Amino acid sequence: MKPAYLAVATVFILGLLLLAPMAHAQQQTSDAKVDELVRLLQDPDVKAWLDSRKAGSAAGPAAEQDASALADWDKRARSRYGGIIAAIPTIPGEIAAAMRRGRADAIDHGYAPIVVLLGGLVLLGAAVEAVFRRQWSHRASSSPVAAEFLPIAVFTAAMAIVFFVVDWPPLVRIVLLTYLIAFVAYRCLSAAVALATPDIGLRRRIKAFAGLLFFAIATATLGPPLGVPPPVNQAISFCFSIFLFALALEAVWTRNSSSRSRKLALSLCLFAVWLLWLLNFKGLAWLGIFAMILPPLLRLVGRAVERAMGDNRKDLKAVIAARGSRAVVIAIAVAWLAMVWHLNPDSLAHQDPTLSAITYGLLKSAVVLLVADLVWHIAKAFIDSKLQTFSADPSAHGGEAASEHRIATLLPIFRNALAVFVLAATALTVLAELGVQIGPLIAGAGIFGVALGFGSQTLVKDVISGIFYMLDDAFRVGEYIQSGSYKGTVESFSLRSVRLRHHRGPIFTVPFGALGAVQNMSRDWVIDKFMLRVAFDTDIAMVKKLVKAIGAEMKEDPELAPFIIEPVKMKGVEQIGEFGIELSFAFSTVPGHQSAVRRRAYTMIRDAFRSNGIEFAQPTVQVGGEEKAEGSAAVAALRSVQLKQQATEVPK
Repeated sequence: MKPAYLAVATVFILGLLLLAPMAHAQQQTSDAKVDELVRLLQDPDVKAWLDSRKAGSAAGPAAEQDASALADWDKRARSRYGGIIAAIPTIPGEIAAAMRRGRADAIDHGYAPIVVLLGGLVLLGAAVEAVFRRQWSHRASSSPVAAEFLPIAVFTAAMAIVFFVVDWPPLVRIVLLTYLIAFVAYRCLSAAVALATPDIGLRRRIKAFAGLLFFAIATATLGPPLGVPPPVNQAISFCFSIFLFALALEAVWTRNSSSRSRKLALSLCLFAVWLLWLLNFKGLAWLGIFAMILPPLLRLVGRAVERAMGDNRKDLKAVIAARGSRAVVIAIAVAWLAMVWHLNPDSLAHQDPTLSAITYGLLKSAVVLLVADLVWHIAKAFIDSKLQTFSADPSAHGGEAASEHRIATLLPIFRNALAVFVLAATALTVLAELGVQIGPLIAGAGIFGVALGFGSQTLVKDVISGIFYMLDDAFRVGEYIQSGSYKGTVESFSLRSVRLRHHRGPIFTVPFGALGAVQNMSRDWVIDKFMLRVAFDTDIAMVKKLVKAIGAEMKEDPELAPFIIEPVKMKGVEQIGEFGIELSFAFSTVPGHQSAVRRRAYTMIRDAFRSNGIEFAQPTVQVGGEEKAEGSAAVAALRSVQLKQQATEVPK
């Protein structure tokens, strides 16, 4: 039971004990008065008057409560800042007293002063790190991340072993642990900055700011254990904040290449954040800090990961490392904001339940967005890596090649569907975390979807047709298809259309609903047939023998052999024409290479026919009988008469 409740209960019990002797004496007179009071309370006029009094007095306490809350905050703020200003002159004395207490605790237990112990642990870790660098530098140099962080890990491990083995005094233990953690954190941040930026001046400023920040946090943390009064501890933090603010302003005006107005705006933002921190609005101050430092910090993390990955920055591991590291940074920022708001009872989030729900809903929404972004980029990188390993050569055949073609066809559609699903699920989850009832939204979305389906039947037809084309495995990426007046190689898909690249270059974007029957020219195998005409007196058996030899020779050709399924053969006499005999030939190849095999067969057949005296049939016109001789004589006589006339003609 709380002390206030206990005090009220005690007073109430004492009152009952004091009034008990009088109760029996006045019992008879009290009964009549109680009956009269009950009768008056049941009167309608009395009830209306009491209700009006309650409504009138409700606004008064609320206004008084708001005014008292504002007055209490003003009083606490004035008391806090007055105590800080009054404690500033006492800072040197309190620090010296805290150092004496720590020194006395160490010496009383037989140890050296804390400064000596801290320096000894750091020197021990540095010595072990130097030995490690000398022995393993050739291995760690292959990876920039390992070269930077492995020595720090060895340094930390060496100090940790000694620290946890020795039984330190309580005060010495907390001081050593706090400053060692701050020093290791500073070294880790310095290594990350060295990986992220090559600018030496920027590195120095970030390291100086980080070093002062970690030292300030460690010193403020050790104030209560070392017996530093709270106002003095707050004054120490105030002085450190001034130095940090000055370093940040110096970096803005000296290292930033932006315009003067942008520098001024950034300086005002820094001042606003510092002022919010002084006014004890810790949550808003940290929110402003993260709003300023998170974008450049995420860029630095991205550069560090890209530098660590080298040439493999686009594969799945690099994407997981880059997105994962950024997600970790943002998650740490969100967790820190949640902790600051939770541990600060004077924050606005604790004063208003609605504001508290919105605040924590926004923090949870940030986590949901992080998870969604990470899941989407990992899935997208995985799908893209699978698509890159796929060979779009339609000549590939066999079960494994067919499976690869089918996967490459379905993966882009799955990627688009996954993007829509992740976006919808993320939006609904964020709205739910913000307190929005998503049940009516889902029902309304279903009704809207039905209405949209009726209003856009063509779009629905395209999407449904595409689904059935995929289920039927009608075509895949890289295959050459023809449908009506559209033909070309399948390049990609969307939810409603397919992109066809014509062999002359143009691209057709054809909705699935307009495809109709599809002729796939790149599936499994191709039989190619052609006709040749030879003279009537050609030896057919010799032609068949020559073509068989040509087919065997082409089968042995290392350039054509992988694409030939059945060699070229003569099928026989197709028909006897007006000026020669038509012979039929055929061969079987993998899809896409029949033209190359046919051209080579034409060349080799022509050379073989020429070497063996076989002539191709050519169309001729023959004029026979006596009519031919008489006509020729008449033409010759007429021509002779014309020549004589031209010779005897005298020019004018």
